Amino acid sequence: MMVAWRSTLSSASPSPDRMEYSVAELSALDQPALLVIDVQNDFSLRSSPHAVPGTDELVPTIGRVVSGFRAAGLPLIHVVRLYLADGSNADLCRRPLLTSGVPLVRPGTEGSQVRTELQPSPPFTLDHESLLAGSLQPVGPNEWVMYKPRWGAFFATELEAHLRTLGVETVTTVGANFPNCPRTTIYEASERDFKLVIVADALSRAYPQGLDECAGIGARILVTDELLTLLDSRRSGAANQ
Repeated sequence: MMVAWRSTLSSASPSPDRMEYSVAELSALDQPALLVIDVQNDFSLRSSPHAVPGTDELVPTIGRVVSGFRAAGLPLIHVVRLYLADGSNADLCRRPLLTSGVPLVRPGTEGSQVRTELQPSPPFTLDHESLLAGSLQPVGPNEWVMYKPRWGAFFATELEAHLRTLGVETVTTVGANFPNCPRTTIYEASERDFKLVIVADALSRAYPQGLDECAGIGARILVTDELLTLLDSRRSGAANQ
């Protein structure tokens, strides 16, 4: 049976008279970190022949989520793909394209870079060599970039160890594109006993049945306005303690 995900906050909309959220609502953001998945130029710019449909239009919304986490001082990780020219570090289905000479998110290219709209000030350039070696690249206060060699961000990476070191309990996911890398990452996070938050209007190619299925494994499905309201409430609560 499908579960209703569209309104995961209580039915009463936040208002000046409703200044407190339930324990269940706030627990969705226990020690959260944000994963921004694959929002790179080649995958998102409309001018790219390999852009994921709908991603460019969502970059402003993804940017709002990113800004909310930065403002709250919460961990933020840009997760990227970097395909070598010989395709050796790519999924099998992608290798023919890469070996044909297509420089998709090839290290050193502009297409591999994270969208400028999502970058901190000052902006950063990917350290491809370090990322491919498995290191996380610091790019701002409590902000990093990491490379993943397959669909899921936890596969053959240091992501779990990094999140545990930070004390993270909740993985929040935005980016491109839901059926592939974000959804795989969500399931991997669940397998590692992280709480899950999915920002439905900040994920390209998200669709109701897939979101229902993620809700069925315990994910909290929010939209950006709901998430930012909870972040503000969480921050206000911490300030009053």
